Amino acid sequence: MAESIKDKVAIIGMGCTKFGELWDKSAGDLMVDAAYEAYEDAGIEPSDIDAAWVGNWQEVSGMAGLGLSGPLRLQYKPVTRVENMCATGTDALRNASYAVVAGVYDIALAVGAEKLKDMGFAGLISTAPGGTTGTGGVGTTAPGIFAMLATRYFDRYGLSPEEGKRMLAHVSVKSHHNGALHPKAHYRRELTIEQVMNAPIIAWPLGLFDCCGVSDGGAAAIVVRAADAKKFRADPVYIKSLQMCVGPAEGQMRTDYDFTHVEETYRAGIAAYAEAGVKNPRQEISMAEVHDCFSITEATIMEDLQFSPRGKVREDIESGFFDLDGGLPVQPDGGLKCFGHPVGASGLRMIYEMYKQLQGKAGPRQIKNINLGLTHNMGAMPPGCTVAIAIVGL
Repeated sequence: MAESIKDKVAIIGMGCTKFGELWDKSAGDLMVDAAYEAYEDAGIEPSDIDAAWVGNWQEVSGMAGLGLSGPLRLQYKPVTRVENMCATGTDALRNASYAVVAGVYDIALAVGAEKLKDMGFAGLISTAPGGTTGTGGVGTTAPGIFAMLATRYFDRYGLSPEEGKRMLAHVSVKSHHNGALHPKAHYRRELTIEQVMNAPIIAWPLGLFDCCGVSDGGAAAIVVRAADAKKFRADPVYIKSLQMCVGPAEGQMRTDYDFTHVEETYRAGIAAYAEAGVKNPRQEISMAEVHDCFSITEATIMEDLQFSPRGKVREDIESGFFDLDGGLPVQPDGGLKCFGHPVGASGLRMIYEMYKQLQGKAGPRQIKNINLGLTHNMGAMPPGCTVAIAIVGL
């Protein structure tokens, strides 16, 4: 019978670079900076690592395990490259954790890094590939697809354009406030509701400040079996759940796809809660970092993860329930929107924030009375995507 990973793996060290337009850093530099912060945090030497997993989305960051072993000068250790779109960083951690809990390795390293700025990559105009399903197409942009979530949501739940855009503006204002408090965030600037609502339109109703930017950055985690964790530090963080859900890419072919939810997020959440023993997510999850590539994405994720009732997320957003001092803080480090989104690093960056919060080391962003932190990544588009969810705690 399959077993749960709950409380069998612990994170004993983490590192994260500053995110942003890092023209003076190579992908290797970012991997080194993140990994060496994690080594120091865990109190170990590079030679203590038994195996490593490196996650990156674009080949400029390394096509194979050599992309990590070279910069880190790993001495003939097994290194595996992982690529799973925006879920890449979490998947690298998932692989490292499963190897440790299986008893194959004692200490494993997971690193995610990306150098998107060097490629001239522009997230606002990127096209969605059709892949093997044939359901994508040239001219299908990320803002265009996610804007469909917003327009359909407004229609289904009776929000006027003004009401809908104001709801989304609250999401971005909250994230900018949190990101301004983090020294490693890409965008450290507060915004007002009016600035967000009046920004240039990218794909209606999404304006410039409803969209996350393109960033460089890296993050790393070191994991061991839970039974060994206290040998390394007094305050390890334990993995309660690591779940992944990949859909059949049917959304664009089905006439009944509603464009107000993402089924993969909903199902991954159910699986993650079952593994972690969570019965009431709204009450039991203390904080979350979710895949806010666009403001509407965060809003629908709140409902898919059962933090808000269907069609009612506007009330929670505008009441401050997801603010830093609210009932369930979301994006305490600013999220993709403000911390940045170097694709291969984002999942581990989210875990880094949960790790620091649980240890009480988040500085001015510190959340009170926390127990469980959740992270959520979504790769590809709402009609068919890959979703990874992690739940961690003390």
